[in-house]
Amino acid sequence: MKDILRNIGKMALSPRVLYVWTLVVLMVPNVWLIISEQMTMLPALAQIILPAAFYGLVLALSRTTGKMVWWLFLFIFIAAFQVVLLFLWGNSLLGVDMFINVLTTNPSEALELLGNLLSGIATIVVLYVPILIASVLQIKGRRQMATSTTKRLRVLNAIVLAVGLLTCVGASKLAQGYRVLCDLYPLNVIYNIKLTADRLYDSAHYKETSANFSFQSKSTHPNDSVEIMILAIGETERADHFQHYGYHRATTPRLAADSANIIWFDDVLSQSNTTHKSVPMLLSAASAEDYDRIYREKGIITAFKEAGYHTSFISNQRRNHSFIDTFGEEADEVCFIKDDSKEHYDAEILEHTKRLFSSGKRKIFLVVHLYGSHFVYKERYLSENATFLPDDATAARASNKESLMNAYDNSILGEDMVLDSIFHQAWATNGRIAMLYTADHGENIYDDSRELFLHASPRPSYYDIHVPFFVMTSPSYRSAYPENISALQSNRLKPVSSNASVFHTMLSLAGISTPILKNSWSVASPEYKCDARFYLNDHNEPISIKKLKFSDEDLEMFKKHRITYR
Repeated sequence: MKDILRNIGKMALSPRVLYVWTLVVLMVPNVWLIISEQMTMLPALAQIILPAAFYGLVLALSRTTGKMVWWLFLFIFIAAFQVVLLFLWGNSLLGVDMFINVLTTNPSEALELLGNLLSGIATIVVLYVPILIASVLQIKGRRQMATSTTKRLRVLNAIVLAVGLLTCVGASKLAQGYRVLCDLYPLNVIYNIKLTADRLYDSAHYKETSANFSFQSKSTHPNDSVEIMILAIGETERADHFQHYGYHRATTPRLAADSANIIWFDDVLSQSNTTHKSVPMLLSAASAEDYDRIYREKGIITAFKEAGYHTSFISNQRRNHSFIDTFGEEADEVCFIKDDSKEHYDAEILEHTKRLFSSGKRKIFLVVHLYGSHFVYKERYLSENATFLPDDATAARASNKESLMNAYDNSILGEDMVLDSIFHQAWATNGRIAMLYTADHGENIYDDSRELFLHASPRPSYYDIHVPFFVMTSPSYRSAYPENISALQSNRLKPVSSNASVFHTMLSLAGISTPILKNSWSVASPEYKCDARFYLNDHNEPISIKKLKFSDEDLEMFKKHRITYR
């Protein structure tokens, strides 16, 4: 046995073996992406020929193959990251949103996720760590490839590289929609890293580019009326697990009992399945159609401040140096309840909202950013409040689907209590109350044969973009502004893009006028129109919903829930 292991060790340290070994493991993502993305012939050939020739040429630039393995470390790191992503979703490329998610995710959230992706992590350890160890041992042992061999490999790979370039040109000309920068791995990942840097730069300079911006907003409602406007943003909550949307479980009993005060919207899609883009759009006038305005305009809180409202932002999420923080910090009162580095349940927000509503201020605009149903679901509620059992299996495995679903539904049950309580706290002031609630995106929980899990994949599914959306109003609000109620009732079955609509709807509900207001995008306006809906892709390009590559499973769910697919 010792002799066998010794021979394997000697073989692994052979420059030729390390050359082929490194080339093979680096090409794993390429082969996987060809299958998962269902590439046609020319793009598939380009995906194999050009990267393989590039890697092979770099490895042959020195007789010490181990040294060149480390020259390719960036590509090894990208390949490892890509494999984990493929384990998670089965398809999709390392995109800009994924990199920004990594950079803006809190350490505790990252640890929660990584702890449940052991199979993917184990795979990359098996694939990529051994070649790095072998390369170090080879360098120390001064093992080198023959000069004649490296020369032959350089010539061969140069020729193949030229063939690969011609294949890319052919794919660009003949394959519909093929773009080298977007479709050739790993070049597309390098391009996405560059775009990530550009976006982070723009975000870092936001205060400079938006410094002179003003909504010129004014209130048209009586100055002496007591009015509380609330925007409640849920996290990772999908519509089909709410009672109103036909779910078989009583996940929102308190909202159901409050039906006289609620107008639900059935056909609502988020324009992004990532928090770092969806929430900022909900907090501003930006949408998929014109996302770049986010870098030069302030958020909805400033629009309310200019109109004379006392503004408050309460979040049960940690600061992450994103636009969520930036827009939230425009408020008169800012509270991130996790600033004390402890974990908190959403119900703890109620202590803060109670103090706000009892402050005696006549005009209040409150934005609440909940932690909702973010994975790990079981940690979003107290164990004694668990209704749906068993809920204790938390590992990200399809075999745990029942437990994960139970925990997810328990988290929505908890949100039901929080949302209803916030509304009734405000109602107790005897003011005119309007509260709009929607979630930033939904979630995949091993729903079908694809076994998708979580959200933020560059390719959205039905489950992570169909979101709940409702408006709650007090009797005094309905009596004072019947035209808004009539418009809400009239528009409730029409298609809605949540991110495009929320800003304009909240301003309509509050009677705020500004040159930026689009009544045609406000579901509280009789002028609301059902324009074509868009999704904000990884490169911040608005893509028509009907042009997205949804699977048959997604199309079936759109049909089941009567979602307008246009």
